[in-house]
Amino acid sequence: MKYLFRGLLLIILGVVAVGLFVRFAPVTPEDWHVDPMTVERPDAENFYLLRPEGGDGPAPVFDTTPETLASAFQALAGAMPRSSLIQGSAAAGHMTVMVRSQLMGFPDFVTVKVMAVEGGSALAVFSRSKYGYSDLGVNKARVEDWLAELEARLQP
Repeated sequence: MKYLFRGLLLIILGVVAVGLFVRFAPVTPEDWHVDPMTVERPDAENFYLLRPEGGDGPAPVFDTTPETLASAFQALAGAMPRSSLIQGSAAAGHMTVMVRSQLMGFPDFVTVKVMAVEGGSALAVFSRSKYGYSDLGVNKARVEDWLAELEARLQP
């Protein structure tokens, strides 16, 4: 019984240690603030990339100006729970947002670049996890949810 208790205690301490490491490990914004148009696709399966060519799907086009789209995205990302802008700005049309998972605080990074295109403006998006090989579709789901919300916010 004594060994079972010690084993459980070690497991609990291990989980706590990993949680603290994930939560407090330093984040260097420059490492995550990349150009979604030119970034190489990672070898892992913990990302989702939208851009005109070479992504998981095309960059969505919005019937608005790039300035309006960038401002709307920054407002949307800022309103999401556990998210914070770590690099860039709406004025630059290039932003990186860190989003932490609810339970353990795992950081994911969403980088967007706004571009003027025929018919309005497009949004290249690169969402990826810092840890792990697979994200179980979390990044794709987040991007799709944010794009749907962005579309709703930009409706006249």
